[in-house]
Amino acid sequence: MIRYRKPFLWMTTMALSLVSLSSCFKDEAPNAECDITKAWIHVDTPEDMFFQTTDTAINVRYDMNEILFRVRRKTDVSCLAPWFEITPGAKISPANGSVQDFSNGPVTYTVTSEDGNWSRRYAVTVSPTTMIVPDTISFAFENAKVYTDSKTKATYYKWYETDENGNDIEYWANANAGFAMSKSSAAPEEYPSVAVDGYEGKSVKLTTSSTGAWGEMVRRPLAAGNFYIGEFDVSLALINTLHCSRMGLPFTKKPVKVTGMYKYKAGDVYWDYVNYKKVERPDVKDEAVIYASFYRNHDDGGNPVMLYGDDSKTNQNIVAFASVEKVAETDVWTPFEMTFTYFTDIDIDELERRGYSLTVVFSSSAAGDYYKGAPGSTLMIDNVRIICESEE
Repeated sequence: MIRYRKPFLWMTTMALSLVSLSSCFKDEAPNAECDITKAWIHVDTPEDMFFQTTDTAINVRYDMNEILFRVRRKTDVSCLAPWFEITPGAKISPANGSVQDFSNGPVTYTVTSEDGNWSRRYAVTVSPTTMIVPDTISFAFENAKVYTDSKTKATYYKWYETDENGNDIEYWANANAGFAMSKSSAAPEEYPSVAVDGYEGKSVKLTTSSTGAWGEMVRRPLAAGNFYIGEFDVSLALINTLHCSRMGLPFTKKPVKVTGMYKYKAGDVYWDYVNYKKVERPDVKDEAVIYASFYRNHDDGGNPVMLYGDDSKTNQNIVAFASVEKVAETDVWTPFEMTFTYFTDIDIDELERRGYSLTVVFSSSAAGDYYKGAPGSTLMIDNVRIICESEE
């Protein structure tokens, strides 16, 4: 399986270089990784099979064991030949590019490491999809599961929704996988994003948390509890933290407003982050944020567009934005509502082709992306609804 780089490696590069001369004469050990990093399906006319040509390829995150291709409703999926990019030296079975029948459900692929000691299974599904989104989409957050990282053994919560074909989809993402790098031994309930009893049934509890001595060392002393529509790429956690959060998924309706229920309590002591050092600011009070962005997921050249932590409110492809102006503190369940302001007209044909994406974002600390906030700040959310424009 993937070996995470130890947090202190970037600090000890010079020391390691002093002993590298003795190792350069040894044979390199066989690779022990066994992962799919990219999957794609090549067809002569992708527009006949996929909603967008970029849907033909999927970048596979480290924590993904299921790979889902969504195709048009009438697509014949009984004779397709997916291709996979795998870690160097690894082998995959069934063979790369071999023809498979996906009409009876997912096909299981097994990747075995070069050294033969590790293997990993992936379920690959090609799902004919009718892209119909109801006028109101409701999220009760009842479907939470404790995920166990097969390598680090860290355990934390993930949430999923079930689509019209019975596929479990991780519609909502969070940064628990990043927090695991600092406190992998923590119990699931000690992470920033946790499933708890809520307004009705279960809810999501987001808590700004210290990352401890490890976080101080790598200049990431604090992790806000966050929750958003999109994906989290843990591989960037020590390289480009703001791009770990890939915000937005394709959406085929025009959203009008987002409603829900919340509770919020700010933590006691605000941590600022100045010149790479944590500074306590008793004069500053933490704030939560709730907002949504609706955007074109391709630029004028047809290249895919994704929102990240540093441009989820400002990217030039955003066509509509909504936010709760002030998330007031409250210890009782309180309704919120935010209405989208549109900056440009929507291309209905592009909307039907999945050319727009939507993200809805919740965070227990407004500046948590920049390691600023008050440990203990807690935002709870439940019964979120996305209300869309009705078709005539």
